[in-house]
Amino acid sequence: MRRKSGAEKTIGTRQARDAISVTPHASRLTPHGLTVIAHRGARGHAPENTLKAFELAIKLGAPWLELDVQLHRDLLWVFHDDRLERVTNGKGRLLEQTPDYLRSLDAGQGERIPLLRDVIERVRRRAKINIELKTGNGTAAAVAGVLREQLERGWAPEDFMVSSFHLPELHEFKRRLPQVPLGVLLCGVPLDLAACASHLGAVALNIALDFADTGLVADAHRRGLKVYVYTVNEPDDLNRMKRLGVDGIFTDFPERALQRPAKKRARPHT
Repeated sequence: MRRKSGAEKTIGTRQARDAISVTPHASRLTPHGLTVIAHRGARGHAPENTLKAFELAIKLGAPWLELDVQLHRDLLWVFHDDRLERVTNGKGRLLEQTPDYLRSLDAGQGERIPLLRDVIERVRRRAKINIELKTGNGTAAAVAGVLREQLERGWAPEDFMVSSFHLPELHEFKRRLPQVPLGVLLCGVPLDLAACASHLGAVALNIALDFADTGLVADAHRRGLKVYVYTVNEPDDLNRMKRLGVDGIFTDFPERALQRPAKKRARPHT
């Protein structure tokens, strides 16, 4: 998914605390009627894909969290990039490192790279979780194994959505755990529009903001699919997505989408 701009990284912790006080945790939809999915947690305020970011997103009222997983050495690491440098003090490709090295890294503000089980255990069904499969070669099977355990412990299938750009991996996940909903990720507009999501039996089409257009959204809805758009951080983009009729957004700043717009004051009569 698209990286945030430098300006988006600068919001301070005081603003985050203020946002917590005005956004009720019970909110399930934005005032615009859209489902809010916290992109890698509240990454506009805390290091992305960390327990701190997910905890803050829940406090900000996000009903959904989104995270990325990579399978390495039989462990599911919650991490977006191929390389470590952008968000940790480590170097090199994640898939080339030892688990001990990865556990030692600072992922920002003293946070560590969590495992998928760590996040699920911390969330405790206070929010639903969208899990993006970043790698192939067994990632789907590993995630299916973890989620099967969670279903046995009281989570419901609809508490999760598994998504990916890697459609063969989604197909494999569907074969192993068909009761958990799928989301197909797109960064473009295919010739057959939303057909790939229908063919996989997905429930949602997750599309890039730059490629959210009327034809793709309409075709997805005709097929009975929800449409979620990433990454929507600015008010004008939020309003545009509402006009387009999408069902939800991924955002780095969940409190922005959950806050009700300030009412315009009437001008005094002169």
